[in-house]
Amino acid sequence: MTQDTETATNEPHEPTSEERAARDRVRRRATGMTHHQTAEALEAAEEAVERSAGDLAEADTGTRAEVAEWRRITDLLFGHGGPYTAETDAYVQGQLTARRNRPAATS
Repeated sequence: MTQDTETATNEPHEPTSEERAARDRVRRRATGMTHHQTAEALEAAEEAVERSAGDLAEADTGTRAEVAEWRRITDLLFGHGGPYTAETDAYVQGQLTARRNRPAATS
């Protein structure tokens, strides 16, 4: 696994716009889904990676971020009785708070 692959899936870092977009797409799609439904979506995403890239390590950054987000949401819902919503996802809310509180970048 390359450093780039590790960064996209495991290491804390500032996500790229491609990663943010992929995670946002997953969150929108996951809204209202139960654990069983997100597990099916995760399986479909992993199968799509196998067909297109052969291995997650060979997939593009956005695809790796998408699979990682499906995994995270599926894990989150494992012990949760209801459907997924970003509004009750502590991880998402923490990200949004951090973005709002981040000082503006200087050019």
